[in-house]
Amino acid sequence: METWILITIAAAFLQNIRSVLQKHLKGVMGTTGATFVRFGFGVPFALLFVALLAFGMDYPVPRLNMHFAGWVTLAALAQITAQALLIQMFSHRNFTVGTAYSRTEPAQAALFGLIFLGDRVSGGTLIAIAISLVGVVLISVARSASGASALLRSVFSRTAGLGLASGAIFGVSAVSYRAASLSLNGPNFMMQAAVTLLSAILLQTVIMLIWMWFRSPGELARIRAAWKIAALVGLVGATASFGWFMAMTLQTAAAVKALAQVEMIFTFASSVLIFREHVNKLEIFGCVFIVAGIIVLLLV
Repeated sequence: METWILITIAAAFLQNIRSVLQKHLKGVMGTTGATFVRFGFGVPFALLFVALLAFGMDYPVPRLNMHFAGWVTLAALAQITAQALLIQMFSHRNFTVGTAYSRTEPAQAALFGLIFLGDRVSGGTLIAIAISLVGVVLISVARSASGASALLRSVFSRTAGLGLASGAIFGVSAVSYRAASLSLNGPNFMMQAAVTLLSAILLQTVIMLIWMWFRSPGELARIRAAWKIAALVGLVGATASFGWFMAMTLQTAAAVKALAQVEMIFTFASSVLIFREHVNKLEIFGCVFIVAGIIVLLLV
């Protein structure tokens, strides 16, 4: 099995753990604070990854360049923007429908990868993306009180627009991270990913600190009070991001994001085993489609 596949599956598993931890944090702080901890508390661990590679494995730290600076800035800002759109979507009554549209990220990443980097994906990969997308939509519809009709009726709704915009900007972010890492030209995919992660997470931390200082100063105190679990979120989140960046250095963003839909399976398992939430047949069918899409992706 190729390295990028193993890394992506591990990253998806870690991201699910991070989401579970952040769900607990939402009980003691707002959305902004819970979002910040994945960046701010991830900085020490991102720095540790670079240090271990540089001093522990004797890999040279690549020199930064203007192309890298441009791509990593675009990626970091796009990621924050896409996350903000998702948060805004949660205030709408039919936000689960918008979430389904946001999951078009792999398909949009394929388009942006072709436009920005000339990355081409095979017909089999596109089929795998489509099959997995059907599974994600089924799960989203199953969790919507309005059912499948809401998905069709809302094609031109504000929620659908927010979801599609979020998926598009997440796609831009993924492709930009790949471009940033590749622009470092070595010494290897691990160091390139680690430097990209450290640069992005530092920028995102500074931006969010400034935002909270002026808009939500009370969040800072709540973050300090929950520093133990926040540090765990930072560790898991930074490690997951390191995995994403390594995978996207080795493979196109579209293929990585398509395989990353396996996170929905982990989320499904967490809902049942940890939060004891009820699941229905439509959600099970959705998981089957996601698994089928992943199998097709691995076979092409």
